Parts: sequence; structure tokens; C-alpha cells
Amino acid sequence: MKPIDAIKLSLTSTVRDALQIINNGAMQMAIVTDDQGKLLGTLTDGDIRRGLLDGLSLGDTVETILHTTPTVATLSDTKEDILKKALNKKLHQIPIVDDQYRVLGIQEINDLIQPATKPNMVVLMVGGLGSRLRPLTEETPKPMLKVGNKPILQTIVERFAEYGFSEIIMCVNYKSHIIQDYFGDGSAFGVTITYIFEEERMGTAGALSLLKTLPNEPFFVMNGDLLTNINFDHLCNYHLAQNAMATMCVREYDFQVPYGVVNMEGNTILSIQEKPVHKFYVSAGIYMLSPDVIRYIPKNQFYDMPSLFETLIQQQQKALSFLIREYWLDIGQMEEYERANQEYAGVFQ
Repeated sequence: MKPIDAIKLSLTSTVRDALQIINNGAMQMAIVTDDQGKLLGTLTDGDIRRGLLDGLSLGDTVETILHTTPTVATLSDTKEDILKKALNKKLHQIPIVDDQYRVLGIQEINDLIQPATKPNMVVLMVGGLGSRLRPLTEETPKPMLKVGNKPILQTIVERFAEYGFSEIIMCVNYKSHIIQDYFGDGSAFGVTITYIFEEERMGTAGALSLLKTLPNEPFFVMNGDLLTNINFDHLCNYHLAQNAMATMCVREYDFQVPYGVVNMEGNTILSIQEKPVHKFYVSAGIYMLSPDVIRYIPKNQFYDMPSLFETLIQQQQKALSFLIREYWLDIGQMEEYERANQEYAGVFQ
């Protein structure tokens, strides 16, 4: 996403102000927000031209020529979602807004069609035993199980490559030669792949202490048994915009109690809730971490990601959540593997 400061106006801005912004900027548009940053509308040179032809003067405010129902996208929109919206309306840019309709940035459509290579490293945790998927994993590491006629791990690599994230590190252990033989140096998949071998299980965070080259930019960490069409650009931009130390992707998880729940005070019944549904947020196994996080990770010992986040919170570092609304599936058991094969074509093809 591109920042909006240089193209932002208020309702009291004049037509002259709008013309100057559009003429000086590379985005050929201006956006109008309120004091809280909420999007009120957009302006193009075409809007201004039509206003001037209708008798508007350069000193008039932009309120009367504002396009108040622009096409927007959200952080939960995938790359495909945004491209579809843009192509339908023949747009070159789309504002990205949050749940409160505050503008977070502008997405250039050309950047989605031909994404630039980005410097953010991707660390994939692919060394698990996959014991809950036996006998499928007796000869094949879980990330290499095929879903949609290709390994789960290949879909993950291709999704990152589509967004321009091409520097990939795989933390391997169980039957690592199968993964290395298939992906090699990554050139066949348009990426660069290096490998870290865990002699023993280190945990999702502990494995990061084995990195041979420390990242200079915020980097991704992701479990290698997930299928998701999350917009990785939006996650990265959110992490950067919030100046976070660590960002954890989370999913909403609903749990329904299968009985009537009795609320009591002492032995007096106050109310009865029939099969109530409780909502929780759970880790989605995808993280964005700033380089300074590495110094909080102990060396040569098991250290999982929840422990890292607890440490960061105790140290009063900024640890944030990023809610995933896109497709997401953790392939940990046989029923989830079967579901993934049923749903793959409808999500990724």
C-alpha cells in the first residue's frame, strides 16, 4: 500500500487544493477524510473537470464534487478480491480501509499484477512429524502431502511469491531430504530457498535462534501445514504501520456448550442459557516479527511462539493481533486433510 498523507484532503479543502494534489502526485487521485481519518470520498481530475464545467470555481470547496461511494478494499480482502474489484470498475488504485472505514493506504493495482520483489524474509516451519496424519506421513513429511495435486508447502511458497516475498528459509527436520529434493534452491518456483536443519525440536520461536543470517526487515514466520489465502501484503503493511514488535494472526473460534448452562449464586439459580456459544480468538500460526525480536529468544533450547509473545508483553513491547477473515485451514488431522482436498479448487484455482 502507498501512504495517503500526500493526497489527503478535508471537506473544507478547495478545488484548487485538490488540483494541486492530483497534479503533483503520481496516483492521479485525492482522498477526503474526516478528523478521525474516516473516508468521506475520493476525487479525480475527471470529477474536478465536470465540476468546473458546471460552474464551480477554484475557490469553492470539494464537498459538492466528492465521489462519496468509492470502491474500497479491506485488510481481509485477498489479492484476487482486490484485482476483481479493480478490473470490474477499471480502477488503477483502491483505498484500503479498516473496520471503522479509516483509510490505511492506497493499493496500486499494477503492484498486484506485477509485484515488486520485497526484502522481507519468510521463515517456514516444516520439520514436524505429522503423527496425527499417519499412515500418510510415515513416508512423507506433512507439508509435502498433496492437496489440489500439489504439496501443501508448494501452495504456501507460491502464495508468498505472488506477493513478491521471495526470500524463503525452511526449518526442516523429519524426512528433510524429501523437501530439499523437491524444492532445491527454489529457482523453479521463482524464489530463493535456504534450509536450516533442526537437530532436535526447537519450537516455532526457538528455531529462529538458528538463523544463519539475521533479518534486517520485519519477517514472516508461518507453520508449513496451513492453507490460507491471506493477503500477506496487508499483514506486512499493518505490522509496519503499527510499529509493532510482533504481530500474531488470529482466527475467531466458536465453541458451543452442548448443554443448558445454569448460572447460580450460591444454590440459587439466576438464569439458564441453553447451549450458549462462546467466542475465542486463537493463534493462526502466522506471524510478522521485527528483527529485534531475535534477542528475546534463548539459544539452544525449546521455545514456542506463545512463550515469545508472553516475554514481549512482560517486557512491554508492542505485541499485536491481526484478525484473519480469509480462508484458513490448519491441516492437523485426517478430517481436515480431506476437507482441504474438497475445498482447494474453489479457493485457489
